Amino acid sequence: MAPDATGVEKVEENAQWGNIAADRLRSLIERIERLEEEKKALSSDIKDIFAEAKSAGFDVKVIRQLIRIRKQEPAEVEEQETLLDVYRRALGM
Repeated sequence: MAPDATGVEKVEENAQWGNIAADRLRSLIERIERLEEEKKALSSDIKDIFAEAKSAGFDVKVIRQLIRIRKQEPAEVEEQETLLDVYRRALGM
């Protein structure tokens, strides 16, 4: 369908596309906002657990380090520990 002299058809087509795009954009933003809220709640829960660990006498810095190490591959951990040992000996520690 060709637009008439007033361009009404083109405006209607753009409005329809704009609505579809706006709906999709709104959906994406709302999903991100929900996930951000969930992330905020999870961060708060993790903070509470670290506070609990600290009150139980555990060193939170060491716990964080252990968590980081557990995420790594065993070969990576072994390589880092070997290098750390080499560097310590080089420094006479």
